[in-house]
Amino acid sequence: MSDLDTPQAGDDRAEDTDVVALLMRQHGDIRNLFDEVEANSGEERRDAFRRLVRLLAVHETAEEEVVHPFARRAIVGGEEIVEDRLTEERAAKETLAALDDLDTDDPKFMPQLMKLRKDVQEHARAEERYEFIHIRRSTDATSLAAMAKAVKAAEAMAPTRPHPGVESAAANLALGPVAALTDRTRDAVRKAMGKNG
Repeated sequence: MSDLDTPQAGDDRAEDTDVVALLMRQHGDIRNLFDEVEANSGEERRDAFRRLVRLLAVHETAEEEVVHPFARRAIVGGEEIVEDRLTEERAAKETLAALDDLDTDDPKFMPQLMKLRKDVQEHARAEERYEFIHIRRSTDATSLAAMAKAVKAAEAMAPTRPHPGVESAAANLALGPVAALTDRTRDAVRKAMGKNG
């Protein structure tokens, strides 16, 4: 267990004011949602998968807008570290795109989900090892809190249920809505960080 995994006193408050704690909590939430998708079927599986897609979209967009730019500037070898993470993210997004074409009860769904889970877990471990620990070591509490505020702004932008008028699970998860969510998330992060674009 790394020092990133060690619970801190007042952990809920730490998550609100420390971007690393917040992102680590999200990694745990993502693992739990994968478990929920696997354990269910029918509408419960579809609902859990929608929530998983939503969290993955918000989480990765927030990292692309907040974590990666900081890592490029503040960590020795940051440019290469970030490029490696972006390569991992692209692989996961390709697997997710393949899942978008399947109903969650399709026999091909679970093997693709397991591939996505493996990609996402490997990516999360690499972030924790190569980015998060160095971010915490290379900045102060004020900067960690500012980055956490931007990540929370991204979370707040994500819709909590499918778009009205979209009936099928596959259509709900199509890249169009995910791309729109990503754009809204980016705008919210930039606003929270005081950037115009």
